[in-house]
Amino acid sequence: MIDLSLIVEHVMLVAVAVGAAAIVGIPVGVVLTRRPAMSGPVLALANVFQTIPSLALFGFLIPLLGTYGIGRIPALIALFLYALLPIVRNTFTGIEGVERSIRDAAIGMGMTDGQLLRLVELPLAASVIVAGLRVATVISVGTATIAAAVGAGGLGTLIFRGLRMNDNELILQGALPAAAMALAADAILGWLSGSIVPGVSRGRVRAARLVAAAGVVGLVAATVVWAWPRTGGHLAGQSARKPVVVGAKDFSEQVILGEIVAQALESEGVPVERRFEFGGDLCHRGLLGGQIDVYVEYTGTMDVAILHNEPSTDPRAVYDRVKEGYGSKFGLEVGRPLGYDNTFAILVRGGDARSLGLVTVSDAARIAPTWRAGFGQDFMSRPDGYAGFSKAYGLRFREPPLEMDLSLTYRALASGQVDLIAGNATDGLIETLGLVQLEDDRRYFPPYEAVPVTRREVLSREPALGRVLERIAGKLTSAEMRRLNFAVDGEKRSPRDVAAEFLVRALR
Repeated sequence: MIDLSLIVEHVMLVAVAVGAAAIVGIPVGVVLTRRPAMSGPVLALANVFQTIPSLALFGFLIPLLGTYGIGRIPALIALFLYALLPIVRNTFTGIEGVERSIRDAAIGMGMTDGQLLRLVELPLAASVIVAGLRVATVISVGTATIAAAVGAGGLGTLIFRGLRMNDNELILQGALPAAAMALAADAILGWLSGSIVPGVSRGRVRAARLVAAAGVVGLVAATVVWAWPRTGGHLAGQSARKPVVVGAKDFSEQVILGEIVAQALESEGVPVERRFEFGGDLCHRGLLGGQIDVYVEYTGTMDVAILHNEPSTDPRAVYDRVKEGYGSKFGLEVGRPLGYDNTFAILVRGGDARSLGLVTVSDAARIAPTWRAGFGQDFMSRPDGYAGFSKAYGLRFREPPLEMDLSLTYRALASGQVDLIAGNATDGLIETLGLVQLEDDRRYFPPYEAVPVTRREVLSREPALGRVLERIAGKLTSAEMRRLNFAVDGEKRSPRDVAAEFLVRALR
């Protein structure tokens, strides 16, 4: 069953961004027809924004926007910039395409420049301008799926979930409505464009105007509804108690952990807001910006990727270094470990492990020159990742490793496209796909103990948060976490239900 709220989020992202682009782009296009010398530089600048890959643009916006660098704001700005070029260009082209003789006749009748624009140029260029809106809308529907990577929601959330869970049904639940939305927008705006061509029947013109008016009213109403849950709750008589914002990264284990923390807080009567599905280091940035209050991180990631320390294999030393570093550098509190270590897992197919007698990474290193490897971007770029790992084991593959999204590496391994990947030790897909984890016999990887990270101000405001984190500390083993992940990734169960069942067992 498709989550309708995700469709609403997707529609609103597109509608608000394209609406804003139209409000800005059409006047800019008109101005360019009056200042032709400006058209080249302005259109070139708009074209630059179109050529920047969407993920790269989000990456640029996050530091520029500071505390507003994650969520809907960067997504709306990016979609606005992508929609701007076709609207500006088509407005300029449409008005410039009006025949000179028609302009001369209007001026000869005594029309001012404003009257010429309003009564002659805009009506004649309207179909071309709407065609620009049509292109901008279709582009935005597709690009908005990427916005889920920065926590903006929308149908991309389902696509990313499906990729990491190896679930084609989830992918289709996100992709098909997005495709249908793009086709519907294209058809409606195409009809509207044809309806406003000079010479068509008045009935069709009135119908087109009615559709346009209904669209404007619907957009305004939907914007109010969209914003209401975040701004209007207190006006409806709800408690003024500020919720604790629980964050999570964009893979199943993190969503389960986020649910465990959130539900444990709710059992204490604490209001909670869930902000899940953040890619990269956005949870950390959200903590620093005050958009997230607590999430679960891994000590090795904190030590190497955030604090930029040299990798260490001593779990206690890493934890102490992380706790002190996060406190002194960021003013954040690192809680007690949850009880398990989610280190990198070097994975091969079960059949290969059995037929070739592979138990350790050193075993695999002997036959690696005949293999292809595929690794996630994180593993390829981290100081404790591929460069040091391949050197420690003397790994040489038949070609440079493929670098891809982590969730896709599992699919590539299972389908025989690659022969070795680096996953996570507690991933449910290991069991789901019949993979085997090789022993890190040279003890290369640092510890990745799961620990809660919290804003100190929130711990002071909500003492129940500290009690909850203390209650769940030490309750999760690696085997238990893998079972929870398998329940979501393998059995396709809801992370909310899986977390609830764990809490009943762990805290009774």
